Amino acid sequence: MPARDIPEGPLVVGTDGSEDSLDAVRWAADLAARRNRALRIVHAYTIVIGYATELPPTQEVRDSIEAEAKQFVAAAEQEAKLTAPGVRVETALIDNDAVPALVRESASACMVVLGASGRGGFLGRLIGSTAVAVTSHAECPVAVIRRREDGTTAPLDGPVVVGVDGSPVSEEAIAVAFREAALRGVPLVAVNAWLDVEYDSTFTQRVYVEDGPQEQEQQRMLAERLAGWQEHYPDVEVERVTVLDRPRHQLLERSQTASLVVVGSRGRGGFRGLLLGSTSQALIYHAQCPVLVVRNT
Repeated sequence: MPARDIPEGPLVVGTDGSEDSLDAVRWAADLAARRNRALRIVHAYTIVIGYATELPPTQEVRDSIEAEAKQFVAAAEQEAKLTAPGVRVETALIDNDAVPALVRESASACMVVLGASGRGGFLGRLIGSTAVAVTSHAECPVAVIRRREDGTTAPLDGPVVVGVDGSPVSEEAIAVAFREAALRGVPLVAVNAWLDVEYDSTFTQRVYVEDGPQEQEQQRMLAERLAGWQEHYPDVEVERVTVLDRPRHQLLERSQTASLVVVGSRGRGGFRGLLLGSTSQALIYHAQCPVLVVRNT
């Protein structure tokens, strides 16, 4: 099985001056250096008209907003160069809302990287809203950089965990996960949690039995999906996990010790037309490490 090439284009990271966005800049700078790609730091801002007066903002207000935007980008650029001194950095100030600006950037990027939350919105209410919106519409993989609940960063030597369910987009996730594990020199944990629907517990126990024919079929599927990639990446140590459980529960649990979790944007259990599945959304909001959401190309 030939490896899929890394998409062309720079690695794009959004910044808004928040500590979460600086976490994203540091993570993106390190990855850009590993991949020998340019790092494109983007700050999107809008100059709004006052609601009550409908008067355009004064030039003084415009200058102040633009000066703050330049400070955010300069601070991010400095952080990137401290993290990865040799990385090639380009910057962009975009007069637009963050979501459409970053979605447009994704069309020519190899990856978009975002912090889990930013400066906008009510604390606790809009955390992850930009990340979810961008991930739902982006044309390339999107990484959301999360810290643990105690504020610490994920271990760099932790495994890469990938969710596998046999869907076309999980095939893309496997390819990306092997590549990321090889880049980091860490093991890969491939998880097939095959309880996709929340059944009544007594009904579930009657139908699904551990080590029964359904689980054996899932184990065969997982082995088949991984076989070609293991041949291409022989140095990547692989652990296969097949378990009767909901995917989001297993992946959230394993995110506590992982360096990265890779998932498809929507798996086999999603509703037709849904842009982002419940598992990927749950990880964006609650994972204890960075999350990379892959779309089917």
